[in-house]
Amino acid sequence: MRKLVYYIASTLDGFIAGPDGADPSAPDGFWPIPEDYVAHLIAEYPETLPGPARAALSITAEGTHFDTVVEGRRSYEIGIKAGVTDAYPHLRHLVFSRTLGESPDPAVEIVAADPVARVRELKQEDGKDIWLVGGGELAGALYTEIDTLIVKLSPLTIGAGIPLFSREATFDPTAWTLTDHRILDSGVAFLTYERATNTVRVTVDD
Repeated sequence: MRKLVYYIASTLDGFIAGPDGADPSAPDGFWPIPEDYVAHLIAEYPETLPGPARAALSITAEGTHFDTVVEGRRSYEIGIKAGVTDAYPHLRHLVFSRTLGESPDPAVEIVAADPVARVRELKQEDGKDIWLVGGGELAGALYTEIDTLIVKLSPLTIGAGIPLFSREATFDPTAWTLTDHRILDSGVAFLTYERATNTVRVTVDD
């Protein structure tokens, strides 16, 4: 069965964007993009680079991790504002929204149904894993469905912003097992965690 993978960049204090929700890695953003970070993405996760970046870098590799990407409306609209209706034309692209209506791009599927139910259907299909690109609101709604966390942890703090999971997430303390890690010279850490299958919870009697 395919896994839902939340592959996301985060600050040390747990934020994925600033308070305004704009793309922090844009040319006028605050998030630094080191050369070794880009090189690692090209080598290990080429399918997660947006189409325009892949074209500029002459990247044609399919990648080995994902063939499907899912995101929320606010995350999708960052691309729309930049004039990009499908940032990932090399992947099956689904956007969860109850307000967008008709898709701005024929290759992008707008899903107004329950995200959990739709993701469970996707998991049953053949193919590579499913990449949850963001944002925090959709990640919160899909909190219990996330099988793998790949956190691109940046040596950066911002104090306030959009958290890794929004308040839509269910309170459900969950243990994760670190299965892989890579620390770049720039200080960016790629941390891979799998949801622990045998979580032991200890309670203390009064």
